[in-house]
Amino acid sequence: MSITVGSKAPAFSLPDQNGDKHSLASYKGKYVLLYFYPKDMTPGCTIEARVMSKNIKEFAKYNAVVLGVSVDSCASHKKFEGKEKLTFTLLSDEDKVVVDKYDVWREKSMFGKKYMGAVRESFLIDPTGGIIKHYTNVNPVTHTKEVLGDLKGFQK
Repeated sequence: MSITVGSKAPAFSLPDQNGDKHSLASYKGKYVLLYFYPKDMTPGCTIEARVMSKNIKEFAKYNAVVLGVSVDSCASHKKFEGKEKLTFTLLSDEDKVVVDKYDVWREKSMFGKKYMGAVRESFLIDPTGGIIKHYTNVNPVTHTKEVLGDLKGFQK
């Protein structure tokens, strides 16, 4: 299934790093950056999470929340949050339901070996639940700045 800009964001309900459930519906009225990342505590994912966390107050200025999603466990997310002092919600999709819905669970390859994994992509969802931006080929260093620029533009 391909997610396209202008379509309704697929619904979800996932536990966070504390085991509390979050659903897309509970964020109605807010912008949501749903960002998918491969794995807790890996170099690129750590950089991206640190930059997001440092800018969380900027997201709030635009009525936006950040939700990071990976297939890691709640316990792994809790460890990642603590180690990096993260200030946003990490959702656990161990059953790979949401990564499938958003079509970010794909074949990847490293050193000639093929495997399945989450790709680094994000979706910006408007307050009514529609996809307004799909970010592919995400750069962990510059992604936050790009999203904040888009949020500013959408609110003019």
